Amino acid sequence: MKREGVLYVMSAPSGAGKTTLCKEIIDIFPGLRHSVSYTTRPPRVGEVHGRDYFFVEHAEFSRMASAGEFAEWAEVHGNLYGTSLETLKESRAQGIDLILDIDCQGARQLKGRFEGGVYIFVLPPSIAELRRRLDNRSSDAPEVIERRINNAAGEIKEARWYDYIIVNDKFSEAVEQLKSVLIAEQCRALRLIQGLSTIFDI
Repeated sequence: MKREGVLYVMSAPSGAGKTTLCKEIIDIFPGLRHSVSYTTRPPRVGEVHGRDYFFVEHAEFSRMASAGEFAEWAEVHGNLYGTSLETLKESRAQGIDLILDIDCQGARQLKGRFEGGVYIFVLPPSIAELRRRLDNRSSDAPEVIERRINNAAGEIKEARWYDYIIVNDKFSEAVEQLKSVLIAEQCRALRLIQGLSTIFDI
């Protein structure tokens, strides 16, 4: 039964755990793929080009943006991030479900351009816990952590227009909630009706 691929868009303040949630849910749903974004920021320890991000120079990113190659792009914490338009189009046409780990600016752009996307916002249980996680990550300088904490207040306000909110307090519970969202969306009538009409008189 043929259907269009579903676009799941996840956003959160830095340190809330959305990237870890994305990786976990991809292991649970074999048909779900992670959309690899382009970025101008340098890779962190353990990150691999083409797997975690496509790491490109600022000039190349600007060229791609000017050529209209991004479905969305934004500057976040001083670095540029973007999602390939061609990747989204191909995945939707081939019935491949994609999960995007992007910021609120990018999510707003996508919501205006793509119908049928599912928007999920991940919250920490508190700002104090968010700070603790960023400190424990040991990958950012103190001034970068402060900037991320200051930006978190504005990012959290964006949660009100998302379709779902998951509070990542206990990771195992957050995973179960995210699983429930994906299962429900895969059963949504509007996604299935066209394919089912070739089998049943619907």
